[in-house]
Amino acid sequence: MDAMTKPAPNPLLAGEVPPCFGLIEAAHIRPAVGQVLAAERAELERLAAVETPSIEWLRDTERLLERIHDVWSPVSHLNSVASTPELREAYNDCLAEVTAFFSDLGQNEGLFARFEALGASLPSEPEAELIRQSLRDFRLAGVALEGKDKEAYREISLEIAAKQAEFEQNLMDATDAFEHHEADAANLTGLPEQVLERASAAAAEKGLEGWLFKLDPPTYRSVMTHADSSALRERYYRAWVTRASDQGNPEWDNSPLIEDILKLRQRAAELLGFRNFAALSLAKKMAESETKVLEFLEDLAARCRSFAEKELKTVEQCASRRLDAWDVAYYSEKLKQKTLRIGDEELRAYFPLPRVLAGLFELTERLFGIRIEETTGPPLWHEAARIFALRNADGTPVGKLLTDFYARPNKRGGAWMDGCTNRSRLGPLERDPIAHLVCNFAPPSKGAPSFITHNDVVTLFHEFGHSLHHLLTEIDYPSIAGINGVAWDAVELPSQFFENYAWHPDVLRSISSHRDTGEPIPDDKIDTLIASRTFLAGLAMLRQIEFALFDFMLHSRTEPATRDEVQALLDDIRARVGVMPTPAFNRFQCTFGHIFGGGYAAGYYSYKWAEVLAADAFAAFEETGAFDPETALSFRRAILAVGGSRDAMESFIAFRGRPPVLDPLLRQAGIID
Repeated sequence: MDAMTKPAPNPLLAGEVPPCFGLIEAAHIRPAVGQVLAAERAELERLAAVETPSIEWLRDTERLLERIHDVWSPVSHLNSVASTPELREAYNDCLAEVTAFFSDLGQNEGLFARFEALGASLPSEPEAELIRQSLRDFRLAGVALEGKDKEAYREISLEIAAKQAEFEQNLMDATDAFEHHEADAANLTGLPEQVLERASAAAAEKGLEGWLFKLDPPTYRSVMTHADSSALRERYYRAWVTRASDQGNPEWDNSPLIEDILKLRQRAAELLGFRNFAALSLAKKMAESETKVLEFLEDLAARCRSFAEKELKTVEQCASRRLDAWDVAYYSEKLKQKTLRIGDEELRAYFPLPRVLAGLFELTERLFGIRIEETTGPPLWHEAARIFALRNADGTPVGKLLTDFYARPNKRGGAWMDGCTNRSRLGPLERDPIAHLVCNFAPPSKGAPSFITHNDVVTLFHEFGHSLHHLLTEIDYPSIAGINGVAWDAVELPSQFFENYAWHPDVLRSISSHRDTGEPIPDDKIDTLIASRTFLAGLAMLRQIEFALFDFMLHSRTEPATRDEVQALLDDIRARVGVMPTPAFNRFQCTFGHIFGGGYAAGYYSYKWAEVLAADAFAAFEETGAFDPETALSFRRAILAVGGSRDAMESFIAFRGRPPVLDPLLRQAGIID
């Protein structure tokens, strides 16, 4: 290297907002994380020694957390959307360091004492709520533990983080490894042209004749819903439900990790004085007790089960036989086409993603006066990723939205929203929020845009609701701004609320444009689509209740379950609550990333809990008008703007004028009139 040539700056330390994702390499991660953590450990010591904490001291603690977030958030995001072996290795190495830092922070007695002292001086809201949550989190991090117990809790936190990351990586590897090569077109009848085009191109890339199929979510759903070949559906079903399990490559078997994670969580709960992990989890949620959660789920299951049984019987009558697990989606689609005279692929032709996005943005302006336009910025992680700027009606900036819509290898499955940058008004740290919105839709093909199913439309609206929650916050402290600090069983309220607009006639017209004619979806098809919302709704709801009961009962045990006991519990819940056929080789638990890789452990019930809130909230719009500006402004102020700065139930009551009720959800699902 020339003596005068300076090394390129580390993009993780450049302070760009949003970060220059496209310039970040695996080699940048360790130096950046190490440098920032060292600096913040020194700052932590200074903050813990301050004699008289003040509001400015509180802001200093927030700035410390944001500096770490600025480095670690891009790394975590890249590990999810653009994973490579080198990046994964660096991520796993640094994950231990980051987890250790936050464990040490949570157990810092000096910092805890200063939060207590500042709380005693009775600051005004939202500072009081920030302090209340911080003191709770200190206690849940083991600040009151002593000696060996404190160190044990720290080690457990490190182990859980590492094993959860390994769980997700095993699932990604097992999914990416699957291939199905098909040379006989007769075995592919029923599959949509879009899927066949992608498979043909994949085969050509490898010099193969015919078609090469992967196990990405769009392909899996298409095969299960449309493939006429029962053998192909069975092959795909087996591959999907045995991923990362003892039924496949032992290198990626998540069964031992599940056992380890459950043991570690139970030990952590016991160290903090809780009888089980479910009780520990509820310390940050709206639900008052384990009993309340189980009563809620059991009551909902009882209301839905007979309804779901009738639905399954109707599907079986359509098939003229009892169904195997890989038949249900296929014959459900046949029944929908027969009874409603509309199918997923017919609807897909009306929803090109660019038009859906444009209509979604128009809806946001209509409701909240927010204008959204694509903009330029630093290089992102993939050519398909895009940047959108949000502005208020008066032109003042709100924030930015970074999108990544298409499935590809080395990208985590599913759909999610995450915070790239948090809103901050902290003196030297003044900036607007930035959100990631990630999906796994089928990518464009042959120069045509991606056409998505209506289910995909609902998913997009869901994640966009999360994004608005993050972006429309008016709270100045990052830890309680947007989705941060919101009770976990209330955080799905804005997302599930926003799903309702994916079914509204005016919105459907605005987001649709037929593949051949460019015309919006006609009124007769809108009526049929809306009628389809309750099609097999009981089966869909019961399936989610099964998952929620499995999660909560698994974490309500005081003795961690072995892999056999995990399977036995799941089998028992299916037999008692469910109605769908499930073969013995099904290993759903090994793919349940929400609870074993993400943050939903003992909290998957949150989807149904928050769905009650969302249905009741949308009922307010049904009473005043779906686009009523005053109701929308009230929702923005009472729910979206306040983030985690006050109790979630208080926020709901501020909007609705009363606590939530269950009936709007049951009416929405067609279970009651």
